[in-house]
Amino acid sequence: MKKLFILLCLVAPLLGAAQVSKVSLQASGLTCSMCTNAIHKSLKGLDFVSDIQVDIKNSTFQLAFKPDKAVDFDQIKAAVEDAGFFVAKLYAVVNFPKVQAANDSHLAVGGMMFHFLNIKNSVLEGEKTVRLLDKGFVSGKEYKKNKALTQMACYTTGVAGTCCTKSGVPSGTRIFHVTI
Repeated sequence: MKKLFILLCLVAPLLGAAQVSKVSLQASGLTCSMCTNAIHKSLKGLDFVSDIQVDIKNSTFQLAFKPDKAVDFDQIKAAVEDAGFFVAKLYAVVNFPKVQAANDSHLAVGGMMFHFLNIKNSVLEGEKTVRLLDKGFVSGKEYKKNKALTQMACYTTGVAGTCCTKSGVPSGTRIFHVTI
């Protein structure tokens, strides 16, 4: 299992950085078009973002990405927070190679490590929309509720620890907790 994970880590970057094609995020705390403009400007500064569509009425931002750049969810969150606001919800469209996803398990895709919560075991293939459940990507109340979905410590830390290394995930690897 450990050898398989190491192989995946070596091969994943060769699969291309464009595993995440789109992100839809809803920001909280917006009160006017100037607030929206501040977030737009901050997101536009990310080197992997190619296009941003804004829906002022619903406080949502649709992000498209450059195909040769890796997407970083933490940088997206930081850009929104740097503008003075918070991410209320973040959905990402991820292109999955034909892989088996199981509830409360880890899966490496395109150089990212996902931990699936509250899903039915299934084969993922092609574009699927996942919702990030990590702290800072959902409300505090929802974050606490989702904590009951796993006993693994990586949910609270956001990185692989002893619970994950048993699955072959190297300690310290950033893990994004998602649901479909």
